[in-house]
Amino acid sequence: MLILSPFPALMFLLLLVGFRCDVRAQVLAMQPGRSSNTSIVTGAERLEAYLHLLRDKRVAVIANQTSRVGGSHLVDTLLKRGVAVQCVFAPEHGFRGQAGAGEKIEDGRDQRTGLPVYSLYGKTKKPSTAQLAQVDIILFDIQDVGVRFYTYISTMHYAMEAAAEQGKAFIVLDRPNPNGFYIDGPVLDTAYRSFVGMHPIPVVHGCTVGELAGMINGEKWLKRGLTCQLTVIPCEGYTHAEFYDLPVAPSPNLPNMASVYLYPSLCFFEATVVSVGRGTDQPFQCIGYPGNQ
Repeated sequence: MLILSPFPALMFLLLLVGFRCDVRAQVLAMQPGRSSNTSIVTGAERLEAYLHLLRDKRVAVIANQTSRVGGSHLVDTLLKRGVAVQCVFAPEHGFRGQAGAGEKIEDGRDQRTGLPVYSLYGKTKKPSTAQLAQVDIILFDIQDVGVRFYTYISTMHYAMEAAAEQGKAFIVLDRPNPNGFYIDGPVLDTAYRSFVGMHPIPVVHGCTVGELAGMINGEKWLKRGLTCQLTVIPCEGYTHAEFYDLPVAPSPNLPNMASVYLYPSLCFFEATVVSVGRGTDQPFQCIGYPGNQ
């Protein structure tokens, strides 16, 4: 860790939190019996399990750069298989994952496919009635990191809500949770509910996105207690004892597994004057404090 200041109490606490996370990550990674990604098949890769559900249907895809089927993007794969993809919805960081944290995403058109791309991180965070008018199914496939304030699960929540309100089917192509081997942190007080914390779950919630979608539906956390027509295509060969290395960076400031493991704790300091390395080549792996030099 890089320290750019003296050791006030805040910096000492930050060191302890970061050290705890880093040691935990290294120890868990070395535990006997932990496997690599080779035996895991993601929901998106299980084409035989869901392509028949999309046949003769008009499909909207919620996706980003992590939505891969082997070496191809999910959207490209679906189009090649003859699926009638109508549009793409983009979460924070955009459809191709190049926008910075908090940067508003604008509607547009994907240059590669020509499909309209609607932002779910700009003027609205929920698909509109007009956007879903020519859609039968919403297909969600985004790699999450298992942390309550990571906004992809909030995007999923609002999309599920739109599906419930408008009578659209909702399919989640599940992916492993790289922080799914433990649960930690306080449960959210919903009096402080926001887009970076929507559900009464711990900070590190332990769920895959498919499991969380089932919980959102089952606990009736959508507006007015609505539920959507939910189908989850689970991973094969994955358990919560697995150690899973992300094949694609899920967002610009989580470029590697060290950042993914440190993120759940260090992100809390972003509301303070402490820098956790955003904008450097080691986000959530170095710290800085604007104290006396």
